Parts: sequence; structure tokens; C-alpha cells
Amino acid sequence: MIEIERLRVSTVFLFREQTYKGRCVVALNEHHREFFHLSQEMQDAYMRDVAQVARAVEQAFSADKINYGAFGDTMPHIHFHIVPKQKDGPEWGKMFEMNPSANKQLTEAEYQDIIEQIKSHLLDLQRE
Repeated sequence: MIEIERLRVSTVFLFREQTYKGRCVVALNEHHREFFHLSQEMQDAYMRDVAQVARAVEQAFSADKINYGAFGDTMPHIHFHIVPKQKDGPEWGKMFEMNPSANKQLTEAEYQDIIEQIKSHLLDLQRE
């Protein structure tokens, strides 16, 4: 993953596999295994971060729907996958694939372009 930006209580990372253009992970900065172990204040702050990233990704990539994934069997740390889906794109109407067989990797310039788009929309949302 590629670090994009630190937020209130988490860090947003771009997922290197980009079958779903703009797919990110929002990882809590503190190490906790379960969301319900967090204080109410930390839960609220983390979910604000998740919502802000989801909105930025939706705006940046004109997503028809954002899918969320919170899996932790192999990585027991609180993190959400933010996955923009398009009606005419892969797996529409189905759960997104964690590790798509397409394994779409980009050039460094293409990753930078996606990162800049997400950062720009995050900055706009922070100004609101």
C-alpha cells in the first residue's frame, strides 16, 4: 500500500491493486483488534475518517456505489477497505474481490495521479 495522508485518528493508504480505481484502506493509527474495543470517542473519530475518505473517493472517481470491507482474520488491526464500484465495472452487484485475479498494477505516475485526486477531494471536504 502507498500512504496517502494521516487523518484525525487514522491513515489512508492507496491499495496497490487497482481493479477498483481509487480503492483505499483507512487504518486506525493505534493498534486495536476489534472496533468495539475502542472508546466511543475513538469510534466516532474513526468513523468520521472512514466517511470522509469514502466521500472523497466517490467524488474523485464518480463511483456509483462505495463498498466497505472490514476484514481482519489475517491482519488483526482495525482497518476499512473503501472500494468504489461502477455499474459497468468488475463485480457490480456482487461483493468486491479482496485479491482480484486481474491484479491491476499501475505505473508510479498513475498511482500519483490517483493519490492527488483523493488528496484534493479530502482537502475540499476539510474546508467545508
